[in-house]
Amino acid sequence: MSEPSPMTDNDTPTEAAGPQMSIDVVSIFPEYLAGLQLSLIGKAVDRGHLRLDVHDLRDFTFDRHNTVDDSPYGGGAGMVMKAEPWALALEHILTGRGSAEDGDSPDRGLVDGAAAGPRPTLIVPSPAGQVFDQRIAEDLAGRDHLVFACGRYEGIDQRVIDWAGEHFDLLPMSIGDYVLNGGEVASMVMIEAVSRLIPGVIGNPESLTEESHEDGLLEYPIYTKPSTWRGREVPEILLSGNHAAIARWRRDRRLERTAEVRPDLLEKLNDLNKDDLAALERFESERSTVTE
Repeated sequence: MSEPSPMTDNDTPTEAAGPQMSIDVVSIFPEYLAGLQLSLIGKAVDRGHLRLDVHDLRDFTFDRHNTVDDSPYGGGAGMVMKAEPWALALEHILTGRGSAEDGDSPDRGLVDGAAAGPRPTLIVPSPAGQVFDQRIAEDLAGRDHLVFACGRYEGIDQRVIDWAGEHFDLLPMSIGDYVLNGGEVASMVMIEAVSRLIPGVIGNPESLTEESHEDGLLEYPIYTKPSTWRGREVPEILLSGNHAAIARWRRDRRLERTAEVRPDLLEKLNDLNKDDLAALERFESERSTVTE
């Protein structure tokens, strides 16, 4: 679903007492993440609901070429991201120290000084990861600290992934069955899906309850003025003022759309009532009549 409408006067947010979540992103293209400074996420950062820091992986290298990759052991095409820059970057996030930009030297004991409390969640975008969905977004929205490791080339040396699992709650995550050039786009998708669920980020919280996937169904069709546009009418029921009938119409359209586009989602639902089941049976009967 697209971004909710701008806030009305009644939805004006207050300044946050402190960030409800911290998000760190590590990438060799930090400028790629500039879009996160815009719109609702950028406003949430400005209002103090969210802390967002982007780190350049090359700041954690010490050779004159700022090398972050090398050829793979065992041969094969492409390059692999080196373990040490990643370890230093993640140690820096854990402890707030260790950046080569600050003149620090490599210190493999930095993790020993990590702050006490729940371990941060490290999300590694990967086609081999668990598929990200709304349920996972809701889970992550309840966590205090998310870290996104944006790999490139053929990926990140597995040893540092294994090492990170000892210090973070490690979640390899995929946004779909396709391949991207790097983890930046996938990270932005997940950050937007998660951060908009944080209280105070969306002006009107009610807009979150009627969205696609929020309860396992796709969203109903939406309309605005004028009621007639190029000969096409808004469904009459939406102009009736009968709120119960409108709610049923919207529920039926959600069921119908989900049955047509994502029938797999219906198989996961166990809370359909008799009206829902009757509506689905009617849709199936109508569809069968059309195809005959």
